[in-house]
Amino acid sequence: MTRAFLADPVPVERIDELLSLAVRAPSAGNTRSTEFLVLDTPETVATYWSITLPDEKRSTFPWPDLLVAPVLVIPLVSPSAYVDRYAEPDKVRTGLGKSSQAWGVPYWFIDGGMVVQNLLLAVHSAGDLGALFFGLFDNERAVLDHFGVPADLRALGTVAIGFPGPEQRPSSSQHRQHKQLHQLVHRSAYPQQHQHDHHQPPTSL
Repeated sequence: MTRAFLADPVPVERIDELLSLAVRAPSAGNTRSTEFLVLDTPETVATYWSITLPDEKRSTFPWPDLLVAPVLVIPLVSPSAYVDRYAEPDKVRTGLGKSSQAWGVPYWFIDGGMVVQNLLLAVHSAGDLGALFFGLFDNERAVLDHFGVPADLRALGTVAIGFPGPEQRPSSSQHRQHKQLHQLVHRSAYPQQHQHDHHQPPTSL
């Protein structure tokens, strides 16, 4: 993840190429409803930050060079598109076409997450670009309303894209240790005892 950017613009053609790679992700029922709100002008980027990070909070913001990223991509997903798709004849037997509440797992978020991961991998593979995914949280609707996004669409968060800057301050989360593979992989059955005790020897590998 890149948290410091240069203000140098990224050509529109390059962003479009990255997005075309991003949408080549699995999609339940081939619904493929993930869309993108792309903010790639100084005015729209500044407006985004004025909504999500008011001036009085910027002096203590730990990654000021994130704010100069020239491109902000907001992936959008549509719950209603999945409900409509699963009400079609070949899917109606599932019962998922009744309403979004019928979905135990909201696949619009699953599919959208795979699109975002594709986008992050595409940026990384580009070699000279960096990206950062971060959440909108309480600002989601304010941002979407300002830019005219329909009320039935949800934002997954924001992906900043640009050329990496020279100073990269890591997130404090990077100091967390990775879990060992034997703590994550459970073959044949999930261990019933000591499943949260990391000092126990592996029971399923």
